[in-house]
Formats: sequence, C-alpha cells, structure tokens
Amino acid sequence: MAFDLRFTKGHGTGNDFVLFTDPDGRITLTPEQIAAVCDRRFGVGGDGVIRAVRSRHLPEGATALAEDEAAEWFMDYWNADGTPSEMCGNGIRVYARFLIDQGLAELADGDTMTIGTRGGVRDLQRNLSGFQVDLGRWRLDGGEPLVRAKNLPVARPGLGVNVGNPHVVVALADDNELDAADLSFIPLLDPVPADGANVEFVVPADPLTHDGIGRIRMRVHERGSGETLSCGTGAAAAALAVRHWAGAGAPEQWRVEVPGGVLGVRMFPTEDGEHVSLSGPAELVFDGVLGLD
Repeated sequence: MAFDLRFTKGHGTGNDFVLFTDPDGRITLTPEQIAAVCDRRFGVGGDGVIRAVRSRHLPEGATALAEDEAAEWFMDYWNADGTPSEMCGNGIRVYARFLIDQGLAELADGDTMTIGTRGGVRDLQRNLSGFQVDLGRWRLDGGEPLVRAKNLPVARPGLGVNVGNPHVVVALADDNELDAADLSFIPLLDPVPADGANVEFVVPADPLTHDGIGRIRMRVHERGSGETLSCGTGAAAAALAVRHWAGAGAPEQWRVEVPGGVLGVRMFPTEDGEHVSLSGPAELVFDGVLGLD
C-alpha cells in the first residue's frame, strides 16, 4: 500500500541522513524502501535512515530501558542498503537535534539527553561545536586483519577497534596515498569479520600534536553505505588507533579532519573504564514528503 513519508534531511559534517518521526512504532520500512529513500538519484539521498521511536515500542528499546530508564527515545538507524547498524556517532547528534526541533525532547545547557541505540545507551550534551556524545567504553576488537583497497599497491595491516560498532583502522604513509585510495570499492579484509566492519584510512599530521591536541586526517568506507564524507564513530576509532600506535605520552584529545569537516575526539577515565566522546555539528537542512510503495 502506498503512503507518504514525512521526513527531515540532516547531516553531521556531510554524513547525511533521512529522519522521520514514528513515536508509537507504527511505521516499518522494508530494506528495499530504505534503499529507495537513500538513493541519491531516485530518492531523497542519504547515508542512512533514522526513525524516531519511543524505546518502549520495540524489543531493542526494551533492552535500552533496562540499561537506563531515562532512554525514552531510541535511534532506529538503518544503513543506505537497508541493513541495521548498531550506532552512528554523527547520526546520533543529528537525531538529538531532530528531537529538539520536533518538540519531542528538550536539552538545556548543562543537561544530558539519554538515547537508546542497538549499541547501547548513549548520553549527549550541547557544546560549542554542536553536540558531544559519550560513546561509552571502547575496546580493541577484531585483531589486525590485512586490508586491501583499490589503488593502494599492497595490503596494509589494520587494527580492530569497537566503539559500539566495529571498525578496522589502517595507517597510510602520506596524504598522497590517502587521496589515491578508491573507496567506491569495498575494501577487502583478511580475515573477514563475521559482522563486517567500517574501514578507516588515516594519516597522522606532522607533527602529530599541536597545543596538546593530536591531529589526523581520515577517509572511511562505511559498512552498508560506501564511502561517506564523515563517520563519527570512525573518527573516534581512528583517534584511538593512532594513540595506540603512538604509545606513552600520546594525547587524550584529537582533531580529526574528514572530507566533510572536523570532529573532536576525547578519551577520559570513568568508574567502568575509559570512555571516548565525539563532538561536532548537527544540521537540519530541509523537510519534505516522499511517496513510497
């Protein structure tokens, strides 16, 4: 049955999303419909679709509420190919902005917004760049697979980093190598992760730090979406990997340059282990209505 989907287009450093409200969980888009919405020629265009739904109306939301009863809203995030994803660091900032814009939530300066995701509950606050999200505990996960990418002549070792979703980070020699990589092709991982992974290619600045802040440049191929202008969790994973490689004395704050802008990453201790946070802008671009079959 055909219906009209009322949506908002938003982005965080060029990582763009189609968002819509479904507080009571009555709208279920098929993978084919999600892919159609994200199609940049025949649909709205986007790296993913985010449904604003109250946590109590879906099973994953019940898990979030069990973790933190303040997680009234759940970020139901789907990649551009119609597959679900655990978390999205840029998407959750845009989602927070969307909830506020729609009058579904409030976030005063100094207050915290708690949101459920498939990767766990996440807390956000406002800051000067837009929003900061605590991505929670991170871990080295996924080993050190070899990574092959088109236009890079030899396979490179990667480092598996999990920040609520899986990443493999690859260090390159210089900007020329980073610019040459053709990420319209899916990078090949050996061994292949069971659930796939986002793959980040990163070049550290020279010098690595400036005024105590680490600096890196990054491009990314996102699982289920292809190359995107930015990946928030990928920026966090890249900063964590470079800090790991740099060793003792490496900074806890990082400036990550992506094709769509700049993101901030910070590592900090908590009672349950080290957390990593992500800061950056969140923009809403336009509203619209799309007819779907």
